[in-house]
Amino acid sequence: MRAKVYFTRSITPEKVLELYRQLDPKLTGKVAIKLHSGEKGNQNFLGPDFWRPVIDAVGGTVVECNTAYEGARNTTERHRKLMQDHGWLKYFPVDILDAEGPDKILPIPDGKVIQQNYVGKDIDSYDSMLVLSHFKGHPMGGFGGALKQLSIGVASAYGKAYIHGCGNPDDFWTSDHDSFLEAMADAAGSVIRHFDGKILYINVMKNMSVDCDCCAVAEDPCIADIGILASTDPVAIDQACVDLVYSCTDPGRPHMLERIESRNGIHTVEAAAALGYGSREYTLIEL
Repeated sequence: MRAKVYFTRSITPEKVLELYRQLDPKLTGKVAIKLHSGEKGNQNFLGPDFWRPVIDAVGGTVVECNTAYEGARNTTERHRKLMQDHGWLKYFPVDILDAEGPDKILPIPDGKVIQQNYVGKDIDSYDSMLVLSHFKGHPMGGFGGALKQLSIGVASAYGKAYIHGCGNPDDFWTSDHDSFLEAMADAAGSVIRHFDGKILYINVMKNMSVDCDCCAVAEDPCIADIGILASTDPVAIDQACVDLVYSCTDPGRPHMLERIESRNGIHTVEAAAALGYGSREYTLIEL
């Protein structure tokens, strides 16, 4: 079955809200709004002013998790200070899901690489989730979109190391690369299952560097802005973003594709589709 992916080339906060309103069903109950708070020093992340209309309309809580590497987000105290500095706490309630242990363990009975996922225990406070992703490149994953937000993004600090290490945090930097990409797909599926499908996805293709928003020192954007996408399917929305990069004519396209292809980034999408978490076949509905 082909998934529906809504798309607009106009990139404004108001258009984000417009695309959200195209999605059905709407989110209910207490809504977790997962986004990237932006590493200290990063110049490319999408900040609170950009996301504010949709967050205000949904009325949810911005959620984040601590990192597993050195930086300004690797402890709850430092992470909250950075979120204050970046303006998130000025506008929204914020919950760092793994602020206090112990982690919640989500089972992955069908996992290809890992059979459990460690997430912040505060995830149990929410009934549904809106995943707001800044689509861009990534030093390890090739690119970051909805699936990365669901996996590495929702994982606790320990969980991030567990995914990177394919079940062994000590192998954070040395695990088999394709197995790491498959572990991300496994972890993403556990969050999808946890919310029983009550998740919606928005990807914004703006400020697209080959580096992630987790990089304190990141390259400037290398490719022209493309647009905003929204879907109920995380596999389809990420596949559509990659396809839009391939089909664009911007001079920065080869640089972005080198990052995606050299890390075999599409394999996370392939693995998630193989596990049944979405479809790579989609209909792009331009608004």
